[in-house]
Amino acid sequence: MSGSAARRVDAVIFDWGGTLTPWHDVDLPEQWRVFAREIHGHRLGDADVDPADLEHAQALADTILAAESKAWARGRHEHTSADLAGVLEAAGVDPSHERHYLALAAYHRFWEPYTHTDPQVRPLWEGLKARGIKVGILSNTIWSRDYHREVFARDGVLDLIDGDVYSSEIDHVKPHPEAFRDACRAVGVSPTAAVYVGDRMFEDVHGPQQVGMRAIWIPHSDLPAAQRVQVTAVPDATAHELLDVLRIVDGWTA
Repeated sequence: MSGSAARRVDAVIFDWGGTLTPWHDVDLPEQWRVFAREIHGHRLGDADVDPADLEHAQALADTILAAESKAWARGRHEHTSADLAGVLEAAGVDPSHERHYLALAAYHRFWEPYTHTDPQVRPLWEGLKARGIKVGILSNTIWSRDYHREVFARDGVLDLIDGDVYSSEIDHVKPHPEAFRDACRAVGVSPTAAVYVGDRMFEDVHGPQQVGMRAIWIPHSDLPAAQRVQVTAVPDATAHELLDVLRIVDGWTA
């Protein structure tokens, strides 16, 4: 473990997917099939679908998936960010298409079941705030700030967030050190007085430790092989459920 005792904790900053939301196994190609079918004016179950339209929709979905996969791979290797609009542009999707917003709505409906906040988040964040500790978010995402904030508002926890940073709005993704510095600035604390909580060893343990933050690992996400990066980092602590973070922080600040 890196040094974890006798240091104040002024903020705890959280990853989003797989940390504040439970881990889900998602059919990633299907997200873009849903989008592409809507672009072509068809949904599953339509009886009068032209087979040629389905082929075109599948080809478009494959192209977008390839563009998204390339963006995430670039993030892992070069730590540069991407956003949804850029992914679609790279795939040749015309944002002025008459069905573009319908397709985006279908895409977000696909993801909605996987975005729900863990029930332990509110009591955890209330416990941190009661201790005078700020709550922050730092997420690697192609989705917008507005989208994430709508999710937090829907789930009744937005009011507890002191600062939030999304890679879609900055130049870098985790584990780039500047992403963590941005998150610490967003909550107004020094990295050495901040803790990061996440489910990925490379992005969420190695990353924050580079700037002097302590890292709490949530070890339950079943990451696909393509998303794993071998790293020798050791977490400062491990939380088997989110409320364990309170116990860990109390131990560090006792």
